[in-house]
Amino acid sequence: METNKLPEGFKSGFVNIVGNPNVGKSTLMNDLVGERISIITSKAQTTRHRIMGIVNAPDYQIVFSDTPGVLKPNYKMQEAMLNFSEGALTDADVLLYVTDVVEDPSKNSDFIAKVAKEKIPVLLVINKIDLLKGNDELDTIISRWKDLLPAAEVFPTSAKEHFNVANLMTRIVELLPQGQPYFGTDALTDKPARFFVTEIIREKILLNYDKEVPYSTEVIVEKFEEKENAIHIMAVIYVERDSQKGILIGKGGSMLKRVGTEARKDIQTFFGKSVFLELFVKVEPNWRNRENKLRQFGYVE
Repeated sequence: METNKLPEGFKSGFVNIVGNPNVGKSTLMNDLVGERISIITSKAQTTRHRIMGIVNAPDYQIVFSDTPGVLKPNYKMQEAMLNFSEGALTDADVLLYVTDVVEDPSKNSDFIAKVAKEKIPVLLVINKIDLLKGNDELDTIISRWKDLLPAAEVFPTSAKEHFNVANLMTRIVELLPQGQPYFGTDALTDKPARFFVTEIIREKILLNYDKEVPYSTEVIVEKFEEKENAIHIMAVIYVERDSQKGILIGKGGSMLKRVGTEARKDIQTFFGKSVFLELFVKVEPNWRNRENKLRQFGYVE
C-alpha cells in the first residue's frame, strides 16, 4: 500500500486478546477477523502460539493477536506459552481482556494485576452471556470485574451468537492510533500456510482423543507442495511415548485415518483446493521440556 494513497486520518494498530483458557478468545478473534484463523475446541490449551489475524478496511488496519490462555506453567512448553501471553501486554495499542460468565474473577490474579496497571485502553469482554438467565446476574459479574479492572470499558458479549461484537469492533476502531499499515492490505495473517495445516491437524487430535494424548502431541509439516488445483502435504505428529503412538494410530490405523480424513476436509475448505494428506507418527521423548525441541517447534526464539 503506497503511503500517498492512504486516506487522511488512516488508523492502524495492534489489538491483543488475552485471558484464561476456555473463555472464548479464539471464537471472538475469528468473529472479529471474519475468518477461521484460530482453532477452536472445548479443550483448554488449544492455542499454543500468538496468532495474528489482520483486518483491512479503507481507512484502518487492525492486527489482532490471539494468545494462549494464561496458566501456571508445569513444563517448559507452558512457560513459553505464558511468555507469549505476557508479551502481548507490552506491544498492544488496545488490549482485550476476555473472561466469561462462569469464570472465577480471582483466577490468575497476578496476571489480572498486570493488566490493571496498563496505560493503554483495556476493553473487558465478558463472553458467553447467552448462558445467563437475567440481567441481575450480569450486573453482579460486571461489578466484581470493575473492582479488579476499574479503568476497563466493559463489553458483555456472546461471540458464539455474534451478540455485541459489532459494537466492540466499533469501539476498537475508535481507539486505534493514526498510522501507516503494518502489513499489505491483502494480508490475512502473519502465519505461513503450513502453520494453518498444523493447527487444523492439532484440532482434530484434540477432538478425537482424551486425557493426556492431545497435549503431548506436536505437528510438523515436512512437505507442502502446492500446484494450481491441488496440494500435497506430508505431516509428522510427534508424541512423547510409545503408548501414545499406539493410541494415536489406533487399531489397524483406524484413528489416524479418521484424523487424516477430518483434517483433509478442513484443509481443502481453508485453501479452496483438493488436498492429498499423508500423516506419520514419531516418538520424541519428553519434548515439552527440551529446549532444542521447543525451538524447533517454534515456542522459543
